[in-house]
Amino acid sequence: MNFKKNFRYIFPLLIVFFTSSCANVKDIAYFQKVKVEESSFKKQADAKEFYKARIKPKDLLSITVVSSEPEASRMYNLVVPQIADASNPNSLFSQPVLQSYLVNDEGFIDFPVFGKIKVEGYTRMELESILHKKLAGAFSREIPIITIRFINYSVNILGEVLRPGKYETENDRMTIFDGLAMAGDMTINGKRDNVKVLREKADGTKEYITLNLNDKNIIYSPAYYLEQNDVVYVEPNKSKSRSSNYGAAESFGISSLSILITLTSLIFTVFK
Repeated sequence: MNFKKNFRYIFPLLIVFFTSSCANVKDIAYFQKVKVEESSFKKQADAKEFYKARIKPKDLLSITVVSSEPEASRMYNLVVPQIADASNPNSLFSQPVLQSYLVNDEGFIDFPVFGKIKVEGYTRMELESILHKKLAGAFSREIPIITIRFINYSVNILGEVLRPGKYETENDRMTIFDGLAMAGDMTINGKRDNVKVLREKADGTKEYITLNLNDKNIIYSPAYYLEQNDVVYVEPNKSKSRSSNYGAAESFGISSLSILITLTSLIFTVFK
């Protein structure tokens, strides 16, 4: 009877012990304390201009020039040389592949006819405007359509996410949440209030930016929009850190104790 009486007090304590490592809801939710009237992001009107990715050294750019004057536009669209396949005489008649432009360490690209053009620091639209002015005299009937895209816009997502790895995207306005979504979102063990972003600045130096995904004001952080080659690291929370310290013996002991508690509970249920 004494054991039965004592077990009545011990059992709840054991339950507390085994559930103490479970993540708290407050540690998991994004955008905490966001009021309904703020959900429309009215503050954006007072914020700086919307983020636009700026071209950096080592970026690969796709630049296409289209007009109703094919002879004039052809010289500004470099095509990758293709080797004919002897077994397939039609191999050279497939859709041509346009070359990409590599931004060198000084921030220049080699563009047909005009040679070296400074592109570092410009947005896609700013560079399109610059090229429009340069090409204005080459087209007699119309202003050509110039389209610029990032080819190698990528970020690395590491740590407590479902699918860590390197992710490439055509979206040059990718937010931290877009990046996490591509990686399958954080695991339950991810530390949401201390996400690290490693970023390389224009001068080659590195900087760390800390993000608190629980904070509603995260949209104003300089790392809310991810830049080319950013590295995002999601730290494990205390629950994961504690569990990773358990060895095989500790894990076996906890499993055995859990089974013992379950069996004891069943015995008291049957024989009480």
